Amino acid sequence: MRRFRLSPLLAVLLLALVPVARAEGLPDLGESAQSDLSPQLEKKIGEATMREIRLREPTYLDDPEINGYLNRVGRNLTAHVEEKTQEFEFFALRDATLNAFAMPGGYIGVHTGLIQSAQTESELASVLAHEVSHVTQRHLARMVAKASQGQLASLLAMAVAIMAARNNPDIAIGAAVAGQAGAIQNQLNYSRDFEREADRMGLQLLERAGYDIRDMGSFFERLQKFGRLYENNAPGYLRTHPLTTERIADMGNRIQLRPYKQVPDSLDFTLVRAKIRAAAGSGEDAVTDFESRLKDRKFASEPATRYGLARAYLRTKNQAAAEAQLAELRRLKAASPMIETLAAELRTRAGDQAGAIRILRDASVRYPQDRAVAYGLVDALLAGQRADEAVKFIAADVQGHTTDYKMRSLQAKAYAMQGKQLRQHWALSEAYALQGQLLAAIEQLQLAQKSPDGDFYDRSQVDARLRELKAQHMEELKQRKP
Repeated sequence: MRRFRLSPLLAVLLLALVPVARAEGLPDLGESAQSDLSPQLEKKIGEATMREIRLREPTYLDDPEINGYLNRVGRNLTAHVEEKTQEFEFFALRDATLNAFAMPGGYIGVHTGLIQSAQTESELASVLAHEVSHVTQRHLARMVAKASQGQLASLLAMAVAIMAARNNPDIAIGAAVAGQAGAIQNQLNYSRDFEREADRMGLQLLERAGYDIRDMGSFFERLQKFGRLYENNAPGYLRTHPLTTERIADMGNRIQLRPYKQVPDSLDFTLVRAKIRAAAGSGEDAVTDFESRLKDRKFASEPATRYGLARAYLRTKNQAAAEAQLAELRRLKAASPMIETLAAELRTRAGDQAGAIRILRDASVRYPQDRAVAYGLVDALLAGQRADEAVKFIAADVQGHTTDYKMRSLQAKAYAMQGKQLRQHWALSEAYALQGQLLAAIEQLQLAQKSPDGDFYDRSQVDARLRELKAQHMEELKQRKP
């Protein structure tokens, strides 16, 4: 595909849908895999695909503030899932097209174009709720279970087409046509049933989470109108999520039966949208856009507009103008971790590393769960040659965020700055292991064993961890058929 590389997805989908296919680290579930996609296998497929996206997808947006915001909204929704057997991770792709998608294993991707097109936070939450429902209802697994052996090849073509449609719907349609026409048509009809089910379940999640359910109806109605106006260039979301008049009417009827509830947008919703907008196009165009909005008073949020303008000024290296916008944000008493990280970045660019550290230390107390603040503080400490303080902060942080591979990578940098080779390789090994790269993790522990430093206690722990990872790797190899 033009942007989203198809080969990794093709490999994992072949594993799920075609019995003869194999991939490293994914278990063989015997004959049952031919007619069912177990939760364990779904998780393995999702993890493998997500690793490929992080490593190779050029549009993957590795921004802890944007992804952190999506996960906060997502957690607010998934907290109301009745059977909490599924973990979720939400992530953004830098793509102006209007799209979102759910992958096996609870991974949900959102295009920045969709975030920008949502006029309210409840509209954005409605799409996330819809995608969460695709996962909780196990639509991919049900799609596989419904198929006969003769249909599996067609279903593979359909699954590949659905995934490919995120970035190039026309190519995806071509892939679908390549399969058996009758079987594919049956699955398309079934997917419309899935869409109706996801609508109903998503609406319930949206209401339980405290969002305005009317925004779900208004957003999908707007999508439908847009699709009619631009039939040959409709949003990708309409191509992968068939939107019918029946679905719109069904949503409308359900919404009318519920009491009215107006829900204000959070400041972070407007700040995230402003950050995305400030990063689009050239820096000069972004400055002109935000300056015009401020001058004409055409904005939904003044703090977000000034934040976006400050970000745009930073792109054009206008430090003084960005500082002036930060001062206005302070005057408006706008409170968000995103504003604190902006303030720290301005101090760093001004050569005031101590000032940046003070801002981020205070922010880490006020926003202890914010990952962007935590990463920013560690980066600032390392830039200020304060590795001992960084190591101390990270040691406490990883206790509460045991799966954070980024913090483990920063820990390795901090140990390297201290000259502690064994602990550097050990921390890097944990970062690799958390990303599912067991061979790289094992290699780092072997380097740790050869390091000239480290006491008896550290070396014993490294040896024990190496045995554990080797056993885990061998178990994964055994799960594959010869």
